[in-house]
Amino acid sequence: MTAAQRIQAAGATTVLQHVERLDEPSVRDLVELYRGEWWTKDRSLKSVRAMLERSDLVFGVVDPSSGRLIGFARVLSDFVFKALVFDVIVAPSHRGRGIGDTLMRRILAHRRLRSVRHVELYCLPELEAFYRRCGFTPDVGGVRLMRRASVRRTVA
Repeated sequence: MTAAQRIQAAGATTVLQHVERLDEPSVRDLVELYRGEWWTKDRSLKSVRAMLERSDLVFGVVDPSSGRLIGFARVLSDFVFKALVFDVIVAPSHRGRGIGDTLMRRILAHRRLRSVRHVELYCLPELEAFYRRCGFTPDVGGVRLMRRASVRRTVA
């Protein structure tokens, strides 16, 4: 499924393409986007391919003029009670143009997620204001994020 988004930057209008499946060049672009962030810099092409296959929903934004992936997010869900948003990322060269807002709107409006009881995510404190504008709150009834790190890596 594809859709278009018009964005304004420096007085010019650009039309971006929205995708729900990444082709191989976009997968490679995603790995490059990940390499630029501290939280994803060690993800390999092989592990990103496996991650994409196992994600329930994928949201991408492609700049048609270059064919490059410039925005991405993914969701894991049971489509009834919980949906967890992961990896919301926008290319540094395209930040501040509403692409992150559009990704989040597309996620929250997705037909399979509209009736999910809780859509959740975790983020750094400096991103709370962004996600609050999308309707998220840090008030989760005292629930705390807990993590158990894997002793071995299954996908390199």
